[in-house]
Amino acid sequence: MGEYSKALEYFKKSNKIWEISLPSNHPDLAISYNNIGATYDNMGEYSKALEFYEKSNKIWEISLPSNHPDLASSYNNIGGVYKNMGKYSKALEFYEKSLKIREISLPSNHPDFAQSYNNIGSMFKNMGEYSEALKYYERANKINQQSLPANHPRIASDYNNIGAVYDNMGEYSKALESSQFSYFLQQHRCSV
Repeated sequence: MGEYSKALEYFKKSNKIWEISLPSNHPDLAISYNNIGATYDNMGEYSKALEFYEKSNKIWEISLPSNHPDLASSYNNIGGVYKNMGKYSKALEFYEKSLKIREISLPSNHPDFAQSYNNIGSMFKNMGEYSEALKYYERANKINQQSLPANHPRIASDYNNIGAVYDNMGEYSKALESSQFSYFLQQHRCSV
């Protein structure tokens, strides 16, 4: 935790310089606010993280085209804070905004889609909407299988997520199968 405090101290010093020397809608200022937000997020100070992520987002919304990938990342960060705060429907709203931009601006097999699908699936799972969660987790898995090596840890994580949803749905044989495959991938990461 001490390193985060030190990072925050330097990010804030840097931010003061940016605020004095740059126009209020300059992209470097958005990056600075985002860095502060990310640090607060890592420290578990979610209200402060949200405050700085929102400051960053306001600048991105003004200075970037509405379909810019950085804006998608900004919405994703805000969604992550809401997730950490346990506000799943609000998180879902921002994760879906992020996904809409990615659908416009990125190729259909881009790894960022897997991140979006996993995030959305996680929110549906947390809200007890298991069929929807499964649909998004399977989409994430499909993208990851297309864009990552077969032994990548994200693919093992995908199968673990799918197994957890099947478990929640009471489909224990499917849950076991997915979880065993996840375990297999984790154990044989270097040799698959």
